[in-house]
This record gives sequence, structure tokens and C-alpha cells, in this order.
Amino acid sequence: MNENAIIIGGIFGFSAILLGAFGAHLLKKKLNLQQLQSFETGVKYQMYHAIVLLILGFQLPITSTINNYIVYAFIIGTVLFSFSIYALVLLSANNKKLKFLGPITPLGGLFLALGWGLLVYKYMVV
Repeated sequence: MNENAIIIGGIFGFSAILLGAFGAHLLKKKLNLQQLQSFETGVKYQMYHAIVLLILGFQLPITSTINNYIVYAFIIGTVLFSFSIYALVLLSANNKKLKFLGPITPLGGLFLALGWGLLVYKYMVV
């Protein structure tokens, strides 16, 4: 059992529920349709990977290095991907921009893809 994956997965799931409600109820009046859809994309990916982390946490022992790489790739990817989307949307709704956030979202996507790729590799090769 990988307790870190379970704890972070639980935190991601809990906060995805809160952020989803925040987006659906409080931001609906403030965001345009495209911004709202982007925010929802961040919430969806966060929840998907919360569930993945919970499953992996119960299935993967922490004794294997590749297992830890898989878990941390999902954690880093979710933080970079989803939370950069939240920041970009909320800043744009307030007519503000932080240019450094733009490249962070695809970097997060890259970490998520890496996590999935390592998971496939683990069961195909290792």
C-alpha cells in the first residue's frame, strides 16, 4: 500500500469537489463559456487522477522505484495541469495575465502522460 498516493488522491478528490462546486455556482456569473469550460477541464482531470491515485495507492507497494515514479508523475502532473488552468482562468476573468503560467499547463500534461506511460511500461516490461 502506498499511503502517500492514498492521502494525495483523497486531497485531490476532496478539493476537486469543492472547486467544481465553486466553478458551477460562484464563477458561473463571472466567467464566459470558454473560461468555464477550461475551469471544468481542470476539475475533471484532477478528479480522474485523484481516482487513479487512490487505486494505485491500494495496489502498488512503495518498495518499487517505478511505482514511486508513477505516483509522483501523477501528483506533479495534476498540480501543474489543473492548478495552472485554475490560475489562468481566474486571472483572465480579472483581466490579468501571468505569462509564465501558459507553459506550465502542457508541462503538467506531459507529467500525466509520463505517469500513464510508466504504468503501461511497468506491466509490459518489468
